[in-house]
Amino acid sequence: MGSIYLLVLALLALGRVLTPEFWTAGNLLQIVKDVSILGIVAVGLSFITLSGHYVDLSIPAIMACSGIVAVAALSYGFAVALLAGALTGGLLGLINGLMVGYLRLNPILWTLAAMSVFDGIARWAYGGKWIYARLETSAGAAFADLYRGEWLGAIPVTVSLFLVVAMLGDFAMRQTGFGKQLKFTGAAYEAARLSGIHVQRTVMLAFLISGLAAALGGMVKTSFNMYGDVEIGLTYDFQAITAVVIGGMTLAGGRGSVPGVVGGVLVIGLLGRILPLIPGVGQDEQFIIRGVIFIVAVGVSMLALRRSGRSDA
Repeated sequence: MGSIYLLVLALLALGRVLTPEFWTAGNLLQIVKDVSILGIVAVGLSFITLSGHYVDLSIPAIMACSGIVAVAALSYGFAVALLAGALTGGLLGLINGLMVGYLRLNPILWTLAAMSVFDGIARWAYGGKWIYARLETSAGAAFADLYRGEWLGAIPVTVSLFLVVAMLGDFAMRQTGFGKQLKFTGAAYEAARLSGIHVQRTVMLAFLISGLAAALGGMVKTSFNMYGDVEIGLTYDFQAITAVVIGGMTLAGGRGSVPGVVGGVLVIGLLGRILPLIPGVGQDEQFIIRGVIFIVAVGVSMLALRRSGRSDA
């Protein structure tokens, strides 16, 4: 985990070289705010990766469905809207968990198919139209504050949500019996099963947690747009798994931590702010650089596992 924060410090130093304003409090806080939604989603996804089930490709659809349902439920009040959005994400995550955890379906193939189904249901239910939140209502104004609001006039609500999710995720992963069982399941599935761990339920709960985190991220992103849209979650699955892997969590499962994932998220945020400052690096080059970084991170992870004797590397 320490190496990821050395990279964060190196990027901070590079940013300072490129522009003197890089180290201002406002700029650094904005960087964290820019990746706070990604951070929420990545922390949730890390539970799936730690369990040895790689990634949830239905995250974009879960984010979109949860955001749309939340906006549609605003007429019943802000609290009801949040609950409806969370239940939507939790239900979709639970479905994924049942299919992958209990039926042992391939997590990549299943969640890819689930993404198509969830996306298709949302498009059918709302005719592919945007669902707008009404800012003139108290519920609409409160919903807008999910992204635009600030605590004490300085700390963005979305950054606070990211930090709370990260702290809860770290506590669950390191301090609870579930977290220990999850790590054991990811490291050695059959050994965990034979030791008496209910591995199917453990995997199911990992997908449930990821679904709830994706729902929160989807509602915050919808709060930013102020309308529900089936495409708001696009690329968040790839960005989240990039942050997870860069943060030191192995795709084979059983190793990694939430603080490492947070470091991976910060690296992505810093790169997003630094790359445009480098002369000659345009949008296309930025996509290439991010892809190369992900490939290198996965390669290093797999090499480390092979050297340690892991047969699943």
